[in-house]
Amino acid sequence: MAVGKGSPNKILLEEHVKAIIAAGTPAKMFAKKRVLVLTPDTTRTCPLPMMIRVIQEVMGTKAAKLDFMVALGTHTPLPEKKILKLYGITIQQKQAQFHNSLFLNHRWDRPETFRRIGYLSAEDVEKVSQGRLREKVPIDINKKIYDYDLVVILGPVFPHEVVGFSGGSKYLFPGISGGEFLHFFHWLGAVMTCRKVIGIKDTPVRRLINRAAEKIDLPIHCIAMVVNPEARLCGLYIGDADRAWSDAADLSSKIHIVTKKKPYRIVFGRTPQMYDEIWTAGKVMYKLEQVVAEQGRLIIYAPHIHDISRTWGKYIEKIGYHVRDYFLAQMDQFKDIPRGVLAHSTHVRGTGTYKNGFEKPRVEVVLSTSISKEKCEQINLGYLNPEEIRIEDYLEREDEGILYVDHAGEILYRLEDG
Repeated sequence: MAVGKGSPNKILLEEHVKAIIAAGTPAKMFAKKRVLVLTPDTTRTCPLPMMIRVIQEVMGTKAAKLDFMVALGTHTPLPEKKILKLYGITIQQKQAQFHNSLFLNHRWDRPETFRRIGYLSAEDVEKVSQGRLREKVPIDINKKIYDYDLVVILGPVFPHEVVGFSGGSKYLFPGISGGEFLHFFHWLGAVMTCRKVIGIKDTPVRRLINRAAEKIDLPIHCIAMVVNPEARLCGLYIGDADRAWSDAADLSSKIHIVTKKKPYRIVFGRTPQMYDEIWTAGKVMYKLEQVVAEQGRLIIYAPHIHDISRTWGKYIEKIGYHVRDYFLAQMDQFKDIPRGVLAHSTHVRGTGTYKNGFEKPRVEVVLSTSISKEKCEQINLGYLNPEEIRIEDYLEREDEGILYVDHAGEILYRLEDG
């Protein structure tokens, strides 16, 4: 078992956090050693400034080095000014308590970032994926981690569309990884479909990520957080990546999954500001798809969003959003498209069928953003003018088959009958 505590009704204050981190991270682990802390970016809800502050207080004076890296996956790199804001560090604090620390991005966009640490065999892939895929997959990791003696994973745990629950070794893969493995396991999750992965603890993708993590010849320590719907810390678990994550996922399943008795013909998801492109705002669909009725409508309301994806937009504009079977039926046509992009496309479009050249998604997905109607049509999604939306038209109408979800994208909604 990991060191820690948590409960849906518990709120952990800073003094509790410091005591748990100190108990779960003995000084012999980091004293006189170089430590790298991997953190989430701006697309995750957690009390990151408090956690960074406490980690510095516990480790900073004894470690030979204490640096921080934003585990971006393939999200947009942040300038140092934004990293400091994310961490809640003022210029004065950077010059004082953090004067010896570096604040780094995972530069997934640079080939020289990576070191190849091994492969997953075709036999392993076939076995773990339950026969869905069979291929030899190279594993690349940010070689910067080998400048350190200890890697600390610091991040929250939520239901996740690709691995089941986020956190743990996911901060290594895809957090600071790249290349073929990243796109491979995202595609595996898509082949399985979001509905059969999200909110499930033991998934083939999680097993493959854990297999890859075993190839990192460095001590890995994990500080896994769970926050309540009000973004207050209610769980904290510390230990090796699998155990700490496992305990956090158990608590997350009690807090971050809402069950409904019946599906809704319209589900309105109000997108938080932290999702600033459809690449991340697609989480609104991932978390709400299961409670949309057959041929119902899911609205992603985000007037602040202007971009499909700053990184992958050119690919998405080329292929559009489609159900999984659309791609599986004609993979040769999409061999030049990164499979992580294909996966994102299917997750946003949701489940459906493709037969005799005719695509039939199970639900209609509509963007109410600052992306134009013409662009929405180009990418095969519906459009609603956000200026014509009246939020009050969607409030308190569940009896009429209309569900309104605020701050959508982190809490998973399911039906009681599964």
